[in-house]
Parts: sequence; C-alpha cells; structure tokens
Amino acid sequence: MTRLPGRFITFEGGEGSGKSTQIRRLAERLRDTGHSVVLTREPGGTELAEQIRAFILSGAAEPLGPEAETMLFAAARADHVDRLIRPALERGDWVLCDRFIDSTRAYQGSDGVDAGLLDSLEKIAIGGLRPDLTLVLDLPVEIGLERAARRRSGEEGPPDRFEKETVERHERRRALFLAIAAVEPDRCLVIDANQTQDAVAEAIWQGVRQRIQESVS
Repeated sequence: MTRLPGRFITFEGGEGSGKSTQIRRLAERLRDTGHSVVLTREPGGTELAEQIRAFILSGAAEPLGPEAETMLFAAARADHVDRLIRPALERGDWVLCDRFIDSTRAYQGSDGVDAGLLDSLEKIAIGGLRPDLTLVLDLPVEIGLERAARRRSGEEGPPDRFEKETVERHERRRALFLAIAAVEPDRCLVIDANQTQDAVAEAIWQGVRQRIQESVS
C-alpha cells in the first residue's frame, strides 16, 4: 500500500488506563509543535459508527453473541476508516484514535471469537491501513477498574457493557494486549500507566519522538 502523508497513532489498554486523558494531552502537544491533529475513537468517529457504539455499549448487542458483536465492530470500523481516518491521513494530518484493531483482538478474542474470523473482518474493515504506532497503556486490572468506577461516579448511568464484566475477563484482555505488543514490537510500545498523568504523558511523548522519525519537538 502507498504510504499516506499523515501519521496514525492508536491508544490501547484496559478500562481505566487513562487513554482518554493521554490522547488529549498528546494532541495538545502535537498541535503546539504545528501539526494538524484529528482526535477520534472506536467504535465511533462517524455518525453511523457512533450509532453502532451506542447500541453495543448499551448491552443491546450482547444477546446476539460475540461473533455478531464483532461484526458490528467491523462495520463501524470500515465506515470510520473510509470516512474519517483515511481522508485525514491523505491530507497529511496526524490521526490519534482511542482504540482500534487491537481492542477487537483483546476484547472479542478473549470472548472466544475465532482468530480466523477476526483476521477476515480486520482485512475487510481496514485493508492495508495500519497504525504507525500503537501505545498500549498498561496497569493492574484492579487499579484500572477502580479508576473507571471513580470516573463513572461523576456521570449518570450504570457501567457500560464492558466495565461491568469480571476481573478475570479483564485480566485475560490485559494479557492479550501485552501479547500483541510482544509479537509486534516495531508497531507497539507498552507504557506503564501506573504513574502520575505527567509521567505517563512524558513517556508517551518520548516514545512518539523515538518511534516516528519526524521533528515533533
């Protein structure tokens, strides 16, 4: 595939790992250095994908089974890539995405969805598009769930479809994120998220500078 002029960075990790905070901080720092930045998330990012997101996170898709839920994620991703991510990269923007392909592999993979199905749906949804860098924010599951609960206490509504699941399930997902990073070290960088927000932000910034060979300082 022809190299697109923009740069594509994805943020991955379990519940409460701080992705939303850190993606905003990196966007601010990149903008301060003169880069055009697009912030987005999965599932979501487009009108259709946001509708699918609401359906999934409400728990309405859960009775359909993990395979059907995975197909919904793939449909949202295909629209997201076609309508938002690829056009932004073609313009030369930096795209920062809160979750992408690795979340599907960690979450739906831990639910027993066949790897072959995951491969096929990923190919359909993204084609040859791959992140330039994936930042995996890692911390102990119990700490992440406590953080998510504190965040949720200030909002209306119950925990979403994934936050309410068992610690054991979240442990499997953490292990899968780390396994993905170990298999693809050129793309993935594991960040210790069990630090202060400033320390995590600095580790991310140094990782971006080292992994993406451009002047971002």
